[in-house]
Amino acid sequence: MKSTLHLLTVYFCIASTLALTHQKRQNATTTGPSYLILDNDWGPADFTQILMTLASTSYTLLGLTSNTANTWSLQTALHAVRSLQLGNLTNCIPVHQGASYPLLTTPSTFQLWQSLHGPLPYAGVMAPQNLTAQGLGSDPTSGDPNTINPTAFVGGMAPNTSLLASRDAAYFMIDSVRKHPGQVTIYAGGALTNIALAIRLDPNFARNAKQLVVMGGYIDRTLYQATGTLLEADINSDINLKIDPEASKIALTADWPNITLVGNAANSVFLNASDYAEISSVNNSFTEAFVARYFPVLPLWDVTALAVLLEPSIVTNSTEFFVDVDVSWYSPYYGEIRAYQEALLAMGQTLRSVRYPYSVDVERIKTMVKQAIMRPGSCADV
Repeated sequence: MKSTLHLLTVYFCIASTLALTHQKRQNATTTGPSYLILDNDWGPADFTQILMTLASTSYTLLGLTSNTANTWSLQTALHAVRSLQLGNLTNCIPVHQGASYPLLTTPSTFQLWQSLHGPLPYAGVMAPQNLTAQGLGSDPTSGDPNTINPTAFVGGMAPNTSLLASRDAAYFMIDSVRKHPGQVTIYAGGALTNIALAIRLDPNFARNAKQLVVMGGYIDRTLYQATGTLLEADINSDINLKIDPEASKIALTADWPNITLVGNAANSVFLNASDYAEISSVNNSFTEAFVARYFPVLPLWDVTALAVLLEPSIVTNSTEFFVDVDVSWYSPYYGEIRAYQEALLAMGQTLRSVRYPYSVDVERIKTMVKQAIMRPGSCADV
């Protein structure tokens, strides 16, 4: 009985200390303006996040960074530039290319992992190279990370690489946080490679930022993956984290003041036929590109995460827990999060508490999306 009481006392003290530390971090506030960096694996119709930020009065957009996830970071960076060109925004919003490769993962190791644990319905850039698909307008997969496929861009035109900023993404993030301590939010819509590199390059990076908001972190989705269609299995996988599991662990265990994971909730937000008709009723370069290039069967993942960031009241229900990321290459859950309640924390490492929305106001998010595309901002809004 004495040893049991002692163990309970130890656990109570540890849990109380962690709760107090977390509460202090939650209560920490900063004064002055709020800035935002959008880090994403940009595609041909991913400009909505840029336009939503321009429409917001809460954040000033510092720039865009690209990462390797759906395709290589060079291609995603050029997608971002092409999106800015649609709205004459290249002179006021810089685009910084991120790391070409994940920290450890390569297409060959990713494909070998799939041979051991089963294929993913969607493997992003790690899928085998498919020159036929590229010829039909798909982004490059596998092969050379410097491959540019012009047919994948809006209008079938690849922007000149000279339009990219000279600084790499991780250095841009570090410099921005140093310039505006406590005021820069990092939004992660793709893999977390650039963010992990920034954390490793500058040990004060995460703690001196304002917060990290991530599109990813699915929980309890194996039933959908086992019994649903391939599409249902796809939209319930955690590809953003699985592309670079080691970077995901570094990013989600760093000492940010606040972390928000938008996983399951994002799967509830779809546009329907009437939404597309409303968007197409307005004729501008963004509405035309969105209706032509966005896949209507997919949820609005990235814009949902951004909407939670820009308008926190959109979250109708949420919880908090501590997370870790499985980085065992031999695990079938490699790259997926493990959630802990405070009393059952893994004590051998320092894990962080995250905010986890599990329901959102779908109609408000759809309204934000439609308004941003139909009435796009300009450089005057940056």
